[in-house]
Amino acid sequence: MAGDAKKLQPIIVKKIKKGGHAAHGGAWKIAYADFVTAMMAFFLLMWLLGSTTEGDRKGIQDYFNNPIKVSMMGGSGSGDSSSVVKGGGQDLTRSTGQVKRGDVEAERKSYTLQALKATRAQQASAEAESLKMLKGRVESKLANDPRFNELKAQIRFDMTADGLRIQIVDEQNRPMFATGSAVVQPYMRELLRTIGGVLAEVPNKLTLEGHTDTAAFSAGAGGYSNWELSADRANASRRELIAGGLADEKVLRVQGLAASSLFDREQPLNPVNRRISIIVMNREAEDRFHGSADTEVQPPALEVATALAESASSPRADTR
Repeated sequence: MAGDAKKLQPIIVKKIKKGGHAAHGGAWKIAYADFVTAMMAFFLLMWLLGSTTEGDRKGIQDYFNNPIKVSMMGGSGSGDSSSVVKGGGQDLTRSTGQVKRGDVEAERKSYTLQALKATRAQQASAEAESLKMLKGRVESKLANDPRFNELKAQIRFDMTADGLRIQIVDEQNRPMFATGSAVVQPYMRELLRTIGGVLAEVPNKLTLEGHTDTAAFSAGAGGYSNWELSADRANASRRELIAGGLADEKVLRVQGLAASSLFDREQPLNPVNRRISIIVMNREAEDRFHGSADTEVQPPALEVATALAESASSPRADTR
């Protein structure tokens, strides 16, 4: 029995499994990734330094030297430090880097100027159309009144840089004023009052100008001259316009130009040179007038060039 038990003892076989050499693990991959990351950061830093102005680099340097001071004082170099918007700074419309305050203000002023010019252009176009309509209304008013049938040739309309100009010119056989004076003829009075009623319906301001030909008074330049006569006639026309319904404050300027601006330069004695010009001013002309006026010494508009002492008219050598 003992021999049989000995024979039944199990046999244990130990096998040693030999493994291959390890492939050095993955440590080299981590080192390589760190190297690539560092190189990317280096080139990114070089690009940022190359695209940043000297002033911004100085601001960044100051920030790291004293961040509290720069953060409290602001200025170039501090805008991007806390901005989550691409480009940073104070201008959220930019996406290509820091924007200086001066650049932003200059661009805003440029945009404002362009918008102002566009608005002015639209206003000028609308105003030009309004003045053309006014011209048609005056023409229609005069055409439908039989009293002015014979005066059609003496009324001229044209558009100028200052606005709509209505000119009433003299004719040899139909003068607007008494000879050598500012006494308005009856038909001229009716015409001016009718025009004044139409112009009272628009908000535009007016300029009145009196003109004469080159014939001089016999008293010479030292006495009553064409300057006084043209101014007196312009002021007399103003009074008739007001009598027709025009508001007194709508007249900005009344002036006598004598023979300084002839209608017919080739014939200085032509009756058409004796005329009254009524200019319905546009906004640009009004702005120029107010911009050039000295508010401290400027006299009332109705007295400009017309505050002349009334004197008896001297005999003349021609009929005006």
